[in-house]
Amino acid sequence: MNPANGATPNRLKELAYLFLRLGITAFGGPPAHIAMMNDEVVTRRKWMDEQEFLDLMGATNLIPGPNSTQMAIHMGYSRAGLWGMLVSGGCFIIPSTIFVIILTWLYVEYGTTNYAESLFYGIKPVVIAIVLQALYVLGRKAVKGVLTSLVGVGVVAGYFLGLNEILLIFLGGIIIMIAGNYKNIAGSRMFSFVAPILGINIAAITAAEITLSTLFLTFLKIGAVLYGSGYVLLAFLEADFVNTLGWITTQQLIDVVAIGQVTPGPLLTTAAAVGYLVSGLKGAILATVAIFLPSFFFVPFVNKAVPWIRKSPLAGAALDGVNAASLGLMAAVTIQLARVSLIDPVTISIAVLCVGALFFLRINSTWLIAAGGLVGILYGLF
Repeated sequence: MNPANGATPNRLKELAYLFLRLGITAFGGPPAHIAMMNDEVVTRRKWMDEQEFLDLMGATNLIPGPNSTQMAIHMGYSRAGLWGMLVSGGCFIIPSTIFVIILTWLYVEYGTTNYAESLFYGIKPVVIAIVLQALYVLGRKAVKGVLTSLVGVGVVAGYFLGLNEILLIFLGGIIIMIAGNYKNIAGSRMFSFVAPILGINIAAITAAEITLSTLFLTFLKIGAVLYGSGYVLLAFLEADFVNTLGWITTQQLIDVVAIGQVTPGPLLTTAAAVGYLVSGLKGAILATVAIFLPSFFFVPFVNKAVPWIRKSPLAGAALDGVNAASLGLMAAVTIQLARVSLIDPVTISIAVLCVGALFFLRINSTWLIAAGGLVGILYGLF
């Protein structure tokens, strides 16, 4: 099907209805979101076959950005062209953004009360458990040998040595690409192209002024280079907004990640919470637009380039390295967050029990967040 000829009013309405509903009900993270999309688009509506759906899944792993959101954008583009991708992507993102802004407003207004502190006391260890599960699941796919393992470990070390997270991502991809294809790229001019990219991205995060333009450009940069999972976002937020700009604290970062966890839809709407903390409603809207905007540019090009990308040994190897580096960033930021979340036997016990529930009972993370908050409140009362 030619997507450019598919943007009929009926198709746009169908996309709006489906992805607005998914945006309101899709809890559980990207794997759950994608499973729900597969059921709706392939099994129920038969808008595409299983192979087409799998091809789109592969494409989302080759470009930066949130996987489940990009799947929504891909399916909208395949169904109804450019208008279709705007409708499907927007309808999937907007409900979560609204929920996040409301919860962040409540956090700002009442977050310093005893009840709110008790609530987040119980939720933070659950967040650590959820990220640990994501590390395990993604690690099984990202770690494909000794070299990718070393890249992941090296990124953890580099992060704690203060190296820039974007530089670490690019280096991970370059190292694996060279190792797997060194004979083909020896003597090429590739590095004259890569170096300026690294320089531009590193310079982009050195802005010190606390302005809406800095907020927008920082989130735009994150959306353009974020690989691996929404959980890798934690590393970027920690590096940019806690360490470099100093706009929020590690404690606030933990809290807004918890807010992102209890809402449906993409985890990257956590950007709205950070934007709200920094500059209110205007900041929340700008941050959300900025972090998702690159995906709307990447998807149409990649959608058409999937056959070539699949066959390219360079692209495949670079992706392996990027994924391993992303996993290392996730591990590093999890260690940092655990330091301020697991502070006593109660919080450690909550984290351990949640890890068990996630791995062995497969309980939805939303229920665990609710349970952790309840335990925190009860503990605060007694």
